[in-house]
Formats: sequence, C-alpha cells, structure tokens
Amino acid sequence: MPRYGKEHKQATRQRIIETAGRRFKRDGIDGSGIATLMADAGLTNGAFYAHFASKDDLVATAVTDQLRAQYANIIEQAAPGIAGLEQIVRWYLSPQHRDSPDDGCPSAALLDEIGRCPDETKQAYTDGVLAVIDGIAARLAPADPPSVRTKTLSVYAMMVGTLQLSRALADQRLSDELLNEGIRNALTLLGVQASR
Repeated sequence: MPRYGKEHKQATRQRIIETAGRRFKRDGIDGSGIATLMADAGLTNGAFYAHFASKDDLVATAVTDQLRAQYANIIEQAAPGIAGLEQIVRWYLSPQHRDSPDDGCPSAALLDEIGRCPDETKQAYTDGVLAVIDGIAARLAPADPPSVRTKTLSVYAMMVGTLQLSRALADQRLSDELLNEGIRNALTLLGVQASR
C-alpha cells in the first residue's frame, strides 16, 4: 500500500473539512453522519480517524474553517470604511445568500446546533465569529474598533435572524421584503446612510 506524504494528508484533511462544512450547513450537524461526510469527500469511513479524534473535533474545525472563509471572502474583500459596511450588509442579506445556505454563513445555518455543542466547538465558533465582528467593527470605528464590538455583534445577530427567517418563509415576495427591511434596519443601527 503506498504511503502518502504530509502534503497529501493535509490536502485530504482540508477536503474533508470543506465538504463537511457545506454538508453541515445544508443538512445540519445532527443530520450529517460520518459515513455521509466521508462519502462527500470521496473517502471511506475508516479514513476519518486518521484526521479527526471525533465528529465533535471535525465540527469545531469545520466551523472555524467556514468562519475563516467568510472573513476572507466577505470582510477582507469589502471596501474600507462605511462603503464596506454597506457592502457586507447587502451581501449578507441578499437573495443569493438566502438561496445558497451550503455556501453561506455558518451562523445562519448552524447557530441553534452550535449552542448545543461541546464547549470546544462553542469556543471555536466564538473565536471565529469575533474575528468577523472585529472586521466589521474596524470599518464602523477605525480609530477604536473595540468600542463598537458589542453593538456590531448585536447588529450581526439581527442579520443572522433575518436571514434565517427569510429562508423559512414560503412566500418569496415576503422573504425578499424581509431581506430589504433587514438591510435598512442593519444600516440604520450601524448609523450608515444607504447609498441606494
């Protein structure tokens, strides 16, 4: 049997993490068994324990990875200052984000389950979400981001709830209206005058 190098093992681990992150957001943590997660990654069940101590270990790692990706793809890519705040809010509360939960924010997809996870997963989530919050706060108060951290976290919580509710509504028009109202509310709470 061939032995694989460290790079191959790391690439395989990352593939498991990424596919698990998407599956968790689509089907939930409890609705995603190890066999399904490994099949998604194109691997056998037996390979799981070469990479993770437990499913809880994978969940914590996948949540961290998903939040890191959200930071890199959304927060870092947004313009600096107030313009970036508006970009972030409009992306977060967009119909595209609503309609693509497996590619979207882990908070909106998994928050209720994360709340029931072990402390290690909650800590991984807390660390990751605070990085996102601090990236937003740095645009809101560049001279003193910590001064608006709790305010930013509160607005983020409102946005997460708005996105969750918009996904649950059967009425597409009502869901779109809710997203638009959520954008107005978030920008108002952040003290941002909407550009459109």
